[in-house]
Amino acid sequence: MTLVVCDVDGTLVDKNKQVTAPTIAAVKRLQEAGIGFTIISARPRSGLAPVADALALDTPMGAFNGGIVFRRDGTVLCHHTVEAVVARGVIELAHDVPVDIWVFADDQWFASSAEGEHVPSERVSSDQEPVIRADFADLLDRADKITFVSDEPAVLDGLYDAAIAQFEGRATIGKSQTYYLDVTATAANKGDGIATLAHAMGVPLDRTIAIGDQANDLAMFARAGRAIAMGNATDAVKAKAADVTLGNDADGVAHAIDKFILGRMM
Repeated sequence: MTLVVCDVDGTLVDKNKQVTAPTIAAVKRLQEAGIGFTIISARPRSGLAPVADALALDTPMGAFNGGIVFRRDGTVLCHHTVEAVVARGVIELAHDVPVDIWVFADDQWFASSAEGEHVPSERVSSDQEPVIRADFADLLDRADKITFVSDEPAVLDGLYDAAIAQFEGRATIGKSQTYYLDVTATAANKGDGIATLAHAMGVPLDRTIAIGDQANDLAMFARAGRAIAMGNATDAVKAKAADVTLGNDADGVAHAIDKFILGRMM
């Protein structure tokens, strides 16, 4: 059996965060051909539920880059949270940095502000409303993900460098979008995530195909049997892929399924 593991934002969904009809139909064709399909994302479980429902996915899937691997019925197969010392440390590093802070814990989204250009998008991606807080201290012993938000690349790059210098090897630290810097558990990365998903479905890693667009997808590209980059992917991601499909607003996943996966079976 072959398994396709697909990123969500910038990949499976369009700019309106919707799974389009052509993509739904292509995933169905893939499944009818005996090929497995699942999703992995930096989103929380609540944000993956509508996508799983649209595709009628009953396979294990990965939230928080694989920090939680679960089924649509709510069964949790594994759960990794950020080490408390690391969580407190990265929040302290951001104390005087002009970023918004989001903490995901207890299946909720906690935010330092309800304002900001990316809050409306996250409402859709998380499928929930933020709980506004000035202090996250009581959440940091069980945080699934901490996200720093800024549209200034230099700001996030500086915070990334500081976090890596202090906590490399003790957390997964990287961008899920150009404006999101995420901190998740060490095991909550898409490389370990795709391995966990493949194992749960009884598929060897060399029989997996990963599809993605951002830096946090590179870890699963490195471990998958084959990697497909989206047309809207960064150049660094495209460079690590065997194939490049169309963009997410042009049904790029459907194109990848029909041309690069099913098309090569004929």
